[in-house]
Amino acid sequence: MLTPERHRLILQLLKERNVVKIQEIVELTNTSESTIRRDLIQLEQEKFLKRVHGGAARLQGKLQEASMSEKNFKNLHEKRQIAQYAASLVEEGDCIYLDAGSTVMAMIEYLPNDIVVVTNGLMHIHLLLDKEINTFLIGGFAKHKTKAIIGRGALASMENYRFDKCFMGVNGIHPQFGYTTPDQEEALIKKTAISLSRESFVLADESKFSEISFAKIADLHEAAIITNQLNKENEEQFLSKTTIKVVTA
Repeated sequence: MLTPERHRLILQLLKERNVVKIQEIVELTNTSESTIRRDLIQLEQEKFLKRVHGGAARLQGKLQEASMSEKNFKNLHEKRQIAQYAASLVEEGDCIYLDAGSTVMAMIEYLPNDIVVVTNGLMHIHLLLDKEINTFLIGGFAKHKTKAIIGRGALASMENYRFDKCFMGVNGIHPQFGYTTPDQEEALIKKTAISLSRESFVLADESKFSEISFAKIADLHEAAIITNQLNKENEEQFLSKTTIKVVTA
């Protein structure tokens, strides 16, 4: 089978299944595993897919965005692991920024009480108040889908603060295109939080790696990453750009 034919077959399989194993492609194409691995590397470089352990996965749409309720039910165990480690980085007396992400929200139960939190996450407020943590909610437009405060008012509000640390979620982590998210207004809030923080952390499970969303937040080196797993096949290109902490059980 010619290379273009294999590539079309691989992309068609991904369109139908979202994830395909190398061994499946080997059997369907009657081609060696080494050839298929080279095909996947090429297709990844051309931004048609991303390689995962044992195969390849379809890239999400650049404007694709799950609601906060949908996010809350995805990868719960992984999010809790990441969140617990991230919270351990917060010290008493810190002033921190918490982004409106589901993994960031999972941090709250593990946070120390003697801190100050600034957030744009509406879903975070009752959890922070229940813990009697001193909390500031930035002003602005309340986005229905992600329950995040965004817009001009939010940016103006944030300029009143400086943070020891900020913690945020993203939709894509890419070695060339950095941290991205579907909404350009949310991207600007995240970018601003990074610029106002002494230390910045991105909380993301392994599904976010090699993804690219519509709006850029920052380059990889501008924040450290806390994740649950890093694909061995492409870890070098990420580790050369930033610090990554892989949290395991």
